[in-house]
Amino acid sequence: MLEYAKTILEKVSFDRRLFEKELSKALINLVKEEVQVLRAWCYEKFGQVYAVVLDRCFSRLQASI
Repeated sequence: MLEYAKTILEKVSFDRRLFEKELSKALINLVKEEVQVLRAWCYEKFGQVYAVVLDRCFSRLQASI
């Protein structure tokens, strides 16, 4: 699921709303260890463009745990 999520996020990275929607879906479907890997990958790959979106999605996840 992790590699699938990465592929989808790369494909939708042109659109902020779509990126956020797909990231939120991915976070629901991944186990905790995969979420940590995805988080690091997302900030490395998309941190310059979508830092606000990443902060929002990952903080939402932390709040629900």
